[in-house]
Amino acid sequence: MVTIVPFTGDEKESLHAALERHRNVVLWKVQGLDDEQLRRPLTPSGTNLLGLVKHLGGAELGWFRQTFGRETGPLPFDVDADDESDLRIEPHESTADVLAFYARARAAADEVIAELDLEDTGTSWSGRTVSLRWVLIHMTTETARHAGHLDILRELTDGATGDHDRN
Repeated sequence: MVTIVPFTGDEKESLHAALERHRNVVLWKVQGLDDEQLRRPLTPSGTNLLGLVKHLGGAELGWFRQTFGRETGPLPFDVDADDESDLRIEPHESTADVLAFYARARAAADEVIAELDLEDTGTSWSGRTVSLRWVLIHMTTETARHAGHLDILRELTDGATGDHDRN
């Protein structure tokens, strides 16, 4: 699904649409691949397609839910014990599990976005006071950054390239 950022929308609508556009790119980049392809480490650090999706789900819950004092629900990793656990796919985790986690994280983040005004503030994991506006900008850039990583990993996996939307 292609999301177009409104050319004349209000600020919150435009910021949310920009995030949604990059979220959809993330899902587009993992479509049509099997479990082995999604889990295959393609960099010396072990980065793989499915691990980036899991990481982004955790980032959505952390920035939108925890920052604004809301429950995240169960997390499939423990970054307190291992700060790389959100990037790693464990043998018991299925592709469906990770995609469901990302969908749940997106929906939970969208609830916060709908409930709050851009000027509303929360406390980040670092102790800084941040606004919903800042979090939307941060998560859009974080998601776009990792969508770029996914683009490269996808090309390395099966040669697929391209942009799902040229608008």
